[in-house]
Amino acid sequence: MINNKILKVLGMLLGFLSFSMIPSIFWSFYFNETHEITALFYSIILTFTIALIIYFSSFIFKESKHDISSIDAFTIVTLGWFLTALFGSFPYYFSLNNLSFIDCFFESMSGFTTTGATILGESSIPIETLGHGMLFWRSFTHFLGGMGIIVFSIALLPLLGIGGVQLFRAEVAGPTADKITPRIKQTAKLLWSIYVTFILIETLLLYAFGMSFFDSICHSFATMATGGFSTHSSSIAYFNSSLIEWTILIFMFIAATNFTLHYIFLGNFKFKYYKDDEFKFYFILFLVITIVIAINLIINNLYISTFDSIRHAAFTTISLLSTTGFTTENFEVWPHLSVTLCFFLFFIGGSAGSTTGGLKIIRTVLIFKYLYFELKKLLHPNVVYNIKIGKKIINEDIIKNTLGFYLFYIMIFVLFSIFISFYNIDLITSISLSASSLGNIGPGLGSIGPYDNWGHLPNAVKIISSFCMLLGRLEIFTVMVLVSRLFFK
Repeated sequence: MINNKILKVLGMLLGFLSFSMIPSIFWSFYFNETHEITALFYSIILTFTIALIIYFSSFIFKESKHDISSIDAFTIVTLGWFLTALFGSFPYYFSLNNLSFIDCFFESMSGFTTTGATILGESSIPIETLGHGMLFWRSFTHFLGGMGIIVFSIALLPLLGIGGVQLFRAEVAGPTADKITPRIKQTAKLLWSIYVTFILIETLLLYAFGMSFFDSICHSFATMATGGFSTHSSSIAYFNSSLIEWTILIFMFIAATNFTLHYIFLGNFKFKYYKDDEFKFYFILFLVITIVIAINLIINNLYISTFDSIRHAAFTTISLLSTTGFTTENFEVWPHLSVTLCFFLFFIGGSAGSTTGGLKIIRTVLIFKYLYFELKKLLHPNVVYNIKIGKKIINEDIIKNTLGFYLFYIMIFVLFSIFISFYNIDLITSISLSASSLGNIGPGLGSIGPYDNWGHLPNAVKIISSFCMLLGRLEIFTVMVLVSRLFFK
């Protein structure tokens, strides 16, 4: 049920979105791109007008004396993300005349959910043909969406107790609002400051290593948001620089790490990364998969030097593990073992409390511990076992919730894969498209490989892909609770 508080928040959100388009106009002014200035100006006026209408329509409703309920929060988050993507598509629509509104909405949803899948590319509309204002807007949607999900997952979800986020409340591997500060507003400010600090550092480093300032800031937005939009159709391969690649690799690793650990390190000067079970598993997983892929590439003589094999293996591994989606090589043509590992990386995701998508590592750790626990119970049925992560005993409700999330995630992946196949799309493309959308990855396999784009897909597939991006970004249950309330009340 829509009430006055929901309308006020949504109105303010769209108002903020309209003002967030202004920096893109400055870039268009600087590069004298008149057409894009007009497109962005129309987008700002339209978005701000609708924001005012929604905000002032809230006064029609009777003022609620109650605080925002859990259902209200679900509604605000889901509708807020949808409306942001909807109105964020107007700059594309007014600027790129040969794109349909569905294409523009897809690009916007991909940006805000930090998926990085694009309908632009060498086979359709080359990314380089966009003006600087529009390129900046693409990357800026990552910036807004990346930090949005951090605040959402760390400050809001634990208070609502939904999805697999009770792991945060148990202080297993995720942050809680009171773990950093007692106030959500203060928590959000601290997280924003950490997020922006990393972006500034990466921007300066990339600029020092040969990127233009414009490219540096756009790629820094995409890296820290684990989004993957680039200012060039060939992504990071365009720069042909190992220094740039290693810099982005390091910051992708940082972005996929629990932001609470960054706060403890930067705010309290305490290095607690090595004490966090999820981080240790994340680091070991990255190393192991990198080594296996590198050895596989070396054995098959794909690259001239061993160093190149290691560099491309490490970059691709962290790009997919962090769900960023930057590419330096077409991993689709690698040996079968490497391609298989890349596909499974579509599902895992990074740490809880990071900007990544996917299932999240902590859930996978908990599932494996649960399976081991069940095996021990079969051997010794009378012995009482506790499942622990670190020194914390995991509540049975959290385990059930995590199992439910895993099953729900896999069910949606399977159903979406089948749905795509109705449009005569091959098996590899269907399953990788489903995994990539739901996991907020970006590149996939088949006809949406790392050197391809999503522009050739049918409109129905683009729409359902956009929905899956939103599902994956908002931890599935947030959206599904609202949908079930609307249709099954």
